[in-house]
Amino acid sequence: MPAANKEGDDGWKKFLWNSEKKELLGRTAGSWAKIFFFYLIFYGCLAGIFIGTIQALLLTLSDYKPTYQDRVAPPGLTHMPRYEKSELSFNPTEEETYLKYVKVMRDFLKMYDDDKQEDAMKFEDCGVEPGEYKNRGDLESDVGVRKACRFKRDWLHDCSGMRDPNFGFKDGKPCIIIKLNRIVNFRPKPPTSNSSIPEDAQPKVQPNVIPLFCTNRREEDAGKIGEIKYFGFGGGFPLQYYPYYGKALHPQYLQPLVAVQFANLTSNTELRIECKVFGENINYSDKDRYQGRFDIKITVKV
Repeated sequence: MPAANKEGDDGWKKFLWNSEKKELLGRTAGSWAKIFFFYLIFYGCLAGIFIGTIQALLLTLSDYKPTYQDRVAPPGLTHMPRYEKSELSFNPTEEETYLKYVKVMRDFLKMYDDDKQEDAMKFEDCGVEPGEYKNRGDLESDVGVRKACRFKRDWLHDCSGMRDPNFGFKDGKPCIIIKLNRIVNFRPKPPTSNSSIPEDAQPKVQPNVIPLFCTNRREEDAGKIGEIKYFGFGGGFPLQYYPYYGKALHPQYLQPLVAVQFANLTSNTELRIECKVFGENINYSDKDRYQGRFDIKITVKV
């Protein structure tokens, strides 16, 4: 038995190093050298192909505009506050039921405070009336960082949080803040005719504005929503705030806002309200509830 163990130990020792044949792990130095150089060349070629394909891909990409976008097709329409299932339910006499909504709106509007827009090197006045697109050069030009149009928070009037810190929730007249999602180099086009616009929304059409209109989503809610007030630029999104040049070239950009206040909602009833923007290059999708429109459920409990 000990003799057999010795023969086994000798076999392993010869496999690790055979002094007679000068072999390490069953191969000579020349054999190991050939394998080493083979794999060095093989993996070097793989690395070269990988680096080459990455470099070729980078040549097709822009530093300022995404080649492909997998988010909402332009443009998405969203609102603040935005909570689960787009439902707002509160009691005006119980602060704890609406305080979370108020906090979200306060935090969002902080970036629109006047003291955040004082730097003349970063911001400029673009007028108090709707105007045409603000052309600041091409994306690939050497202009560098672009200035942003100022947007006064006070333009939102009763929904600015400056006149009423509770955004109307305390009085049962809630406000929501609506914005078009940022799309690099996108120029929304106002409607050229009223043929595709509901009759009630047609008075909101005006030059240089993307109009916004809110109404009842369900027929049974007709007459229960009451007066809807719009604050901002003519109840829509003015063209001088477009295009957006992206975070690299437009870091201070403030998108225009529209504030909507529901002044006379029927109490103790879940109301489903749809808000929609209209434009020549604005489409809607049944598969995406935020593409060019959204609907929100509001319940005022008393």
